[in-house]
Amino acid sequence: MASDSTPNTDLHPGVRNALRISLSAKEYRLLHEYAIRRTPSAIQNKLPTPSRFEAIVRSKYKYNDAAVRASLRVFLLSSSLLKLVDVVVGRIRGDLSTKKAPRTSFVRSPNFRLSASLSLILLFHRFLYRFFVRLRANLRTDDARPFRDRNPRISKALTSRCAPAVGASIAGFALGICPQNQLRLSAAIYTATRSLEFLFNSLDEKGWFENRPRWFGSWLLMPVACAQLFHAFVFDRETTPKWFGNVVLRLSPSYVRDRPDSLPLNVPWPGKESVVDSLANIANLRWPAFASPILHPGSPNPLPSSLTSISPITGPAHPAISSLSCALLHPSSPSCGTAFLHHILLSVPPLARFLTTVTLALSLRNIKSLVSEPITSINKLSKQIITLTAILSAAVGSAWGSLCLWNSLLPRSVLPQKRFFLSGALAGLPFAFLGNSRSIFMYFFRAAVDSAWKTNVKRGLWKGWKGGDLCIVVLAWALMGAILESRPSAVQGKSVRKALAWMKGDGFIDPVDAAARKRAKKAAAQKRPENE
Repeated sequence: MASDSTPNTDLHPGVRNALRISLSAKEYRLLHEYAIRRTPSAIQNKLPTPSRFEAIVRSKYKYNDAAVRASLRVFLLSSSLLKLVDVVVGRIRGDLSTKKAPRTSFVRSPNFRLSASLSLILLFHRFLYRFFVRLRANLRTDDARPFRDRNPRISKALTSRCAPAVGASIAGFALGICPQNQLRLSAAIYTATRSLEFLFNSLDEKGWFENRPRWFGSWLLMPVACAQLFHAFVFDRETTPKWFGNVVLRLSPSYVRDRPDSLPLNVPWPGKESVVDSLANIANLRWPAFASPILHPGSPNPLPSSLTSISPITGPAHPAISSLSCALLHPSSPSCGTAFLHHILLSVPPLARFLTTVTLALSLRNIKSLVSEPITSINKLSKQIITLTAILSAAVGSAWGSLCLWNSLLPRSVLPQKRFFLSGALAGLPFAFLGNSRSIFMYFFRAAVDSAWKTNVKRGLWKGWKGGDLCIVVLAWALMGAILESRPSAVQGKSVRKALAWMKGDGFIDPVDAAARKRAKKAAAQKRPENE
């Protein structure tokens, strides 16, 4: 019988390579220990020992084998998850049209191309990172001094500490295999904003923003984000996330009203989105004045032809209202300030009930602290609910109520459509009181960037360039990798740092924790001779 320390020479090379890219020696050792405890002795005797398996899969290209192994696992796992998601979504929707749809080949299917894209990104990233690491090491030797003397700039770039991370980011172009344009656009926006966030953290750690004022923070993204989202919601609703419109309309019971229960069914009533569209038409008409039908009962319909659908709302409006937008938003109240207070009174109770339910459901994750310190936990939850309720109600009310403010301050022809940018910016100001919520602010900002891109493409202002999203992904990935190499603590999120380290092939470890352990070990080694 062959020894455990040498591979079986009769084993087919294809089988040996299949075993090499399927399991590592460490993984097989764990599986072997599990099998020894759970399987019968007859099966245990047929299993090769860990030392024999290690001899079989032994190779001088361990890094390449691990890269291929991880890439194949990503492909199989992602394709399985995508298939499972398709099945679950189809069952939930009850959509049977997929059976009648023309079948496409497996290679051309979106799920296959997405899985192949993800696996190739990982494979190329690890290969490129390894290549540039070895190239950097070779260029720093004495034998490469003539090359460094002839090409000082190229040598400086290739021997930089960040060169492997920057070079490996070229793997991001493999995302071009993915046919889903929205997914690629979202990936470009996410990686770009995250890399800029890490760059800000790095500069902050270096002391660039040491003397910044107290009000300077990530909440400043909210006025910019809300300005774009609110303007696009009114004029280009298809470019905004669906959840944004649902939240705004749900939190505007006094400004965008539902159909009254007492109104007969034969009387038409505009829907909420029709009201918003009419508000956009009012802006396009440069905010016309309101002529009350109550004061002029015999006159023809004072509304323009594009606004006849809102006549059930503006017809019985208070005669003291002078602006058509005010007659549409708060027809029963001639005072804009009273209308804002009415909005607060109507929106706060249902919003508080909803936030209380959500907050209590999320607090179950920390049930131990809730039981051990009930008073402190309840006070904290109550403060959180009150703060969120006040911020959201004030934000939505400021967006609608500020339109009345601009009508009183600005002439009709001044910024007729851009006023919604100003109203959205005012809606973002209350979020200054929502502390430690950078992730929420960044999410709104990414949604605003996506909306701005789609809006300008729709209007023909931006045409873009082919593969531009891939270039953004590559540049952002290079910046993130460079920051991880030079200052890992600037990369916010332990899971993000672990994922980036795993992409390089360093294992699923946190570079910050690894550096801390290395410093502690070095300090302990320096103290040991002194004690001895």
